[in-house]
Amino acid sequence: MRRGARLVIFAAVVIAIVLWLVGCAPGDATESPGYVSGDGTVTEWEPQDRGEPVELSGTSFEGEPVDLADHRGEVVLLNTWYASCPPCRAEAPDLVALDAQDGVQLIGINSRDDAATALAFDRTFGVEYPSIDDSDGRAIAQLQGLVAINAVPTTLVLDHEGRVAARVIGSVEPSTLRSLVDAAGE
Repeated sequence: MRRGARLVIFAAVVIAIVLWLVGCAPGDATESPGYVSGDGTVTEWEPQDRGEPVELSGTSFEGEPVDLADHRGEVVLLNTWYASCPPCRAEAPDLVALDAQDGVQLIGINSRDDAATALAFDRTFGVEYPSIDDSDGRAIAQLQGLVAINAVPTTLVLDHEGRVAARVIGSVEPSTLRSLVDAAGE
């Protein structure tokens, strides 16, 4: 068989697979069958109940060090995610917009994707904030003693001192997240 014919057959197979997958996809990405996420439950802590600053560090998917201590004085959002998570994809544009504001820093934590997949997600959604490559589970383990991470996505809002001010289990509405950030910044 000629090379050109092989390429045509290969392309036809790829197109057939893509069309089959698209046909199986739900109309709304957040309603993907079999996906289990949090219900959007919000928990807030009063300043006197926030405990010690979170200590968290790791390496980004670009191979750069990420240390939460470098962002003391800012409100920081820690967001657990992975590329094929429907709610993660749905909330990505809102997180990118929030990260663009002064005084707010986002840091992602991804324990499922390889670097190529995570970086492709970043390019797709215009993500400029770092994400910790948590393939070894150390970042989530560092957080478990402070606050439970029960679903993906989960977003933690840290105050200027690096203490947990709020947690959202599941995807979060932009207005809710903005209110939590404002409250943590007071």
